[in-house]
Amino acid sequence: MIRNQYFGASMLALVASMPAFAQDAAGQAGDDFAIDEIVVTAQKREQTLQDVPISVAVTSQATIEKAQVRDMIDLQTVVPSLSVSQLNATGQTNFSIRGFGNGNGNDGIEASVGVFIDGVYRSRTSSALDDLPEIERVEVLRGPQSTLFGKNVSAGAISIVTAKPQFEFGGKAEVSVGNLDQRLVKASITGPLSDTVAVRVSGNYNKRDGYFDNLTTGTDVNNRDRWSVRGDLLWNPNEDFTLRVIGDYNEMNERCCGVVTILNGPATQFIGAPSPFGLGKPIGDPDAIFDRDVIFNADPANKLSGKGISAQADWQFDGMALTSITAWRNQKNASNQDIDFTGASISENATQNDIKTFTQELRLTSTGDGPLTWQLGAFYQDEKINTGRDISYGTDIRAFADGLSGQVPATLLGALPPPLAAALNGRSNIFALEFLQSLVNPSIVPGATYFQAGDGIHDFYDMDQRSYSLFGQFDYEVTERLTFTGGLAYLNDRKEVVSDVVLNDPFSSLNLQAVPEFPFLGLPGNIYGGLGALQFFYGNTQNHAPVNFPNSDEDGILKGDKLTYAARVSYDIGDVNTYISYAKGWKAGAYNLSSDSRPADVNGVGRSAGPEDVTVIEIGAKARFERGFINVALFDQQIKGFQSNAFTGLGYSLVNAGKQSTKGVEVDASYFPVDWIALTGAVTYLDPTYDSFPGAACVSYDTVRCPVDPATGRRPNFRDLTGDTPAGIPEWTFSTSATITRPITDTMEGFLRVEYYYVSDTHLTETTPPEVATYGTNQINASFGITNEELGLEVMLWARNLTNDEALISSFPTVAQDGSYSGYPNAPRTWGVNVKKTF
Repeated sequence: MIRNQYFGASMLALVASMPAFAQDAAGQAGDDFAIDEIVVTAQKREQTLQDVPISVAVTSQATIEKAQVRDMIDLQTVVPSLSVSQLNATGQTNFSIRGFGNGNGNDGIEASVGVFIDGVYRSRTSSALDDLPEIERVEVLRGPQSTLFGKNVSAGAISIVTAKPQFEFGGKAEVSVGNLDQRLVKASITGPLSDTVAVRVSGNYNKRDGYFDNLTTGTDVNNRDRWSVRGDLLWNPNEDFTLRVIGDYNEMNERCCGVVTILNGPATQFIGAPSPFGLGKPIGDPDAIFDRDVIFNADPANKLSGKGISAQADWQFDGMALTSITAWRNQKNASNQDIDFTGASISENATQNDIKTFTQELRLTSTGDGPLTWQLGAFYQDEKINTGRDISYGTDIRAFADGLSGQVPATLLGALPPPLAAALNGRSNIFALEFLQSLVNPSIVPGATYFQAGDGIHDFYDMDQRSYSLFGQFDYEVTERLTFTGGLAYLNDRKEVVSDVVLNDPFSSLNLQAVPEFPFLGLPGNIYGGLGALQFFYGNTQNHAPVNFPNSDEDGILKGDKLTYAARVSYDIGDVNTYISYAKGWKAGAYNLSSDSRPADVNGVGRSAGPEDVTVIEIGAKARFERGFINVALFDQQIKGFQSNAFTGLGYSLVNAGKQSTKGVEVDASYFPVDWIALTGAVTYLDPTYDSFPGAACVSYDTVRCPVDPATGRRPNFRDLTGDTPAGIPEWTFSTSATITRPITDTMEGFLRVEYYYVSDTHLTETTPPEVATYGTNQINASFGITNEELGLEVMLWARNLTNDEALISSFPTVAQDGSYSGYPNAPRTWGVNVKKTF
C-alpha cells in the first residue's frame, strides 16, 4: 500500500509540473502554436472546458479512434475517475464515478451514473459504443448533476455527443481485422437531401471469437457478434430553427460471460471429487485463473436488441432559445447461463427483460449578452419494465444435495427402532428426512421428492415508473472575473411493482425447525434444522416462501421527491479559472426485483431501499497555457442512504448504507512540448469510508460478524461495516498517453500513440475475501498509423493490453456453493489492423 501511495504521489507531481514546463517549451518553439479550445455542453449550453466550474473529463473522437476505444469498458482507460464493468450478461454494464455507482444485475435499481446519448437519457444500456460510429466527444461529469440533468445522476453523468449530419457530402468506411478472428466493418455517409435537409446513415458489424474456452463443450466464450444501423436527419429551414431526428437499431447475440473459479470451497471440491467420494465432474482450477478456461456444462447465451427514435427541436427567439427532446426506446434482453460454473448439471438460470422508456425534456435558455444568463427546464420519464428469471435445478442436483447433507449420524440411528435404523444406515440425511416423513405422509417419496431436476423458482416482476423534474440555473457575472452560479431542481419519482414469484422447490418450502410428521413418530421436530444451508430459497425467512405483492399490507408503490440545489463561485485569474462548488444530488428509492425481495417483517430485509442523498463540496482550478492545460479538483463527497446491492449467491441484498463518504483529488492535464508531441496525464486519488453501515449483507468468510447458528446452519442476515473501507474503490487510478505525429511525405503523415493505465490494488467486492479478490491494473495500449490526406486513407496497427496484464474485473460468491468464489478475468492482449477511407 505504501508503494502505491508513493507511486501515485510521484505521478501527481509529474502531471502538476507540466504547466511550468509548458511555458518554457512554448517560448523555445515559437509563439504561433496554439491548442484548440475544447467545447463541452456539460451545463446544457456550449462552453469551453476551462470555463465550466465543475469537474469534467472529455474524450474526443480522435482519441477514441487512435486508442481503439470500442466500448464503455475501454473508455475508463482514458478517464481514471470512471469505472466500468460488464459482468454476467451482455446487457449488464455498471458505471461508477469517484467510487459511487450501483444498479448492475437488478432491474429495480437505476444507476447512480446517468448515461445520455445526444441528450437522451438511457435508463438501461449495454457497454457498446460501436453503434455510434461518428462520436464527436464523450463528456464524463463527475459528482452529482441533479440540477440540470434531473434524472439519476447522483454520482455523475456520461454524455455522448455524436456528429450531426452535414450539408456537404462525405463519409467514411473502415475495416478492422485482428486476433481472435476479429472482423469489424463500420461505415457512415452524410450529405444534403435539399438546401434545408441533411442526413447521416451509419452502421457497423462486429464479430470476434471469444477469449475463454469452455473445456466442457469445446466452445469459446466472450465472443462478439453484434450489429447496428442508425439514421440521423437534420432539418434547418432557417437560422432560427433546427430539427434533428435519430432512429437506431442494434442487436447482440453472444456467449457471455466468462467466469472462472478463484477459490474452491468444500461444496465445489465435492463436485470434483471422484466417485464414490463426490460427483466426479470437472471443476475450475484456482491456480489457473488466467488460462481463461471455463467449466460450464452448457454454453451461455445472450441476445439483446435495442431500438429507439428521438427528436430534438431548437428554436431561437429574441434573447432566448427553446429546446425540446422527445425520445422512445425499447430494449429486450434474454440470457441463459449455467450458474454453478462447473461441469455438473446443478442449476441453470434463464433471465429476460423488456424495457420500454419514453422521455421528454424542455429547456428555455437565455441567449443575451448581459451579466445574467439562465436556464429553465422540465424532464419527464415513463418507463415500463417486465423482468425476471427462472432458476431450475439440473440432473445432478440430487446427488449434490445428498453429498452436502452428509450421512445419517449414529446418534439419530441409535434413537430409531432397529428396522428404521437399518433402513437408513449409510443413507443421506435428505433421504432419511424423506423416508421418515413418508411413514406419515404418503405424498413424500424417498429419493424422489426433494431436489429434483426442474425444481426451482419462477421470479418475475412488472414495474411502472413515472418521474419528472423541474430545474433551473442562473449565472451572474458580478465582475468580468467573478461569477456566481445557482441552481435548483425539484425531482419526483413514483414506482409501482407487481410481483409474480412462484417457488416450486419443496425442500426450500419446508420448515426444518418444525417438521409436521416428526411428532407423530415421537421425534423432535428440529432434528434436521442443520440442513437449512441447503434451502437455497427463503431458508432464512419465517414463512419459507415468497410473499407476492401488492397485498393487504403492501401496496407495491414507492414514491419520493426531493428539492436539490447547487451553488458555485468562480473567479478568473487570467489563465486560471478557480471555483468553489457545493451541490446536492438525489436518486429515488429502488425496488429489489430478485428472490431476496421480501417483506421487512419476514426477515428484516425490505422490498426496497430508500433514496440516495448526495452532498459534495468541491474546490477546483483550471489553468490554460500556451502549450497545454491542467485541471485540478479536490472534493469531499458523501452519500446518505447509499443503495448497496450485494450479490449473495442467489439473489441481491438491497439495503441502504447509513452513510458513505469519499474524499479525493482529480487532475487532468495535456501538454505539447513541441508541435508534434502531445502528452496527457490524469490521476485520481480516492479515500472512501463507510461512516455508517450496520445492515451490510453477511458473508461466509467473515466468521466473527457472521457466525453460523449450529441449530439452523444459517448465518445472520447482516453485519456491521461501519468504519470499513468500501470495496471496489481504488485508492489510485492513473492514465497517461504520448502521441507523436510526424510528416512522412508531402501527403503522408505517421503517428504513434502509447497509453498507460494503472489502478492500485483494490478489494473487488465485500462479498468475497480480500485475500483472493484483490487486484490492480497495469495496462499498456498502443497504436501506429499512417495517413494519406490526399487519398483520405489511413492504415493503423493497434494493440490493447499489450503486455497481457492479468487482473479480475469483479468477483462474487459462487452460486449454491458456500465457501467458493468466482470471478471475471479481464480481456487478454488483443491486436489488429484497421484500414479507414474518408471521403
